[in-house]
Amino acid sequence: MSDSNYKKDSITLTGAVGLGTGVMISAGIFALLGQVAELSGAWFPLIFIAGGIVTGFSAYSYVKMSNQYPSAGGIGMYLVKAYGKGTLTASAALLMAFSMVINQSLVARTFGTYTLQLVDGKQSDYLIPLLGVGLLTFAFLVNISGNSFIQTFTGIASLIKIAGLAVFAIAGLWVAGFAFEPAEGGANPPDPSMASYIAAVALTILSFKGFTTITNSGSEIKKPKKNVGRAITISILISLVVYLLLAWAVSSNLSLTEIIKAKDYSLAEAARPAFGDMGLWFTVVIAIIATITGIIASVFAVSRMLAMLTDMKLIPHKHFGMPGSIQKHTLVYTIVAAMLLTIFFDLSRIASMGAILYLVMDMMVHWGVFKHLRNKVKANPAIVLTALVLDAIVLAAFIWVKVQSDLLVVGVSIVFMILIFVGEYFFLKDRDPEEDSDMDHDH
Repeated sequence: MSDSNYKKDSITLTGAVGLGTGVMISAGIFALLGQVAELSGAWFPLIFIAGGIVTGFSAYSYVKMSNQYPSAGGIGMYLVKAYGKGTLTASAALLMAFSMVINQSLVARTFGTYTLQLVDGKQSDYLIPLLGVGLLTFAFLVNISGNSFIQTFTGIASLIKIAGLAVFAIAGLWVAGFAFEPAEGGANPPDPSMASYIAAVALTILSFKGFTTITNSGSEIKKPKKNVGRAITISILISLVVYLLLAWAVSSNLSLTEIIKAKDYSLAEAARPAFGDMGLWFTVVIAIIATITGIIASVFAVSRMLAMLTDMKLIPHKHFGMPGSIQKHTLVYTIVAAMLLTIFFDLSRIASMGAILYLVMDMMVHWGVFKHLRNKVKANPAIVLTALVLDAIVLAAFIWVKVQSDLLVVGVSIVFMILIFVGEYFFLKDRDPEEDSDMDHDH
């Protein structure tokens, strides 16, 4: 893979923020809001603040790493710097890549779910995945169009999406008299435990993790050592404000029971009592724009990270007779994997798997920074350790809750991670150690 595949200074600060918010403000609020409410009860909007705080600590490691090592490999390159070119690096990077692919399928199914709110959704068992696959196909076509088109498209669409969601949230709060109160319980509301509250934070972290998308474009962003960190910070803050406004708007217009019943499309459901059919149409159109930008930005990032891992000979690669660069091949693999998940898994299980894989990878990044790189990247060890501990607490609570409610998804996630680590061990076992020292080239 030649350096020509990565165009220096081809992404502006605004474009990077567009990529980050494009991924975050999609499945994060549209698909996960109802699941967060189900786990945490009437005060669920506050869980997004907790998730934002945990994400803020987590982002610190990534900002410090990106300042020192801006790279198109993003997290893959950071892990190489921390652990060398071995099993730990390859496995953790694949966990990140697969969590992003899982997120793409989450976004794709969310697109199908919200689109069907405009019509009779009785045949949704096959229409939701069908629409999701259609969206993934569109994302593939956009991603082969080049950086300039991607950042222009996601930048404009993200601006429209954020403005539209802000209008919806403020209007919803206005209808409710700007009453920032807990949602009414309704019939048989849940009674969350402390573990359930903490587990809900895991899902909100999943809704913020799109900031990592920005790291995968490090070598292409203008003035990366300054702007990658800025883009990450701005994206997280914008997303937190939007999430809070929307969560309170939904909380003000639906009872907790109604939110949970419509958990896959709670935002659209909240528009019905507040604004009627026009509000429903407005919300669904914004959801469609949000999911489209989310999928495009996520595919853009993960295909580049997989290409970088392939270039470093950390993961196997087959051309299957396809023409073009390795990045184009990994783009195809990314889309195909996301399509399969979209067809075979529901929203709740997709979100759970994504949260588990991401948190494990995130902890490995923090440990790598603390153990091996804190002096090189000038990171405060107390902040890095705090991020690691917070991740561990949230992950333990989430797994505990899921073991009781959906043991299968926990089992599948654990087996999947074991297969990744074992597979990478055997793939790299006999590899020529050639350049296992730190990589100094700047992709």
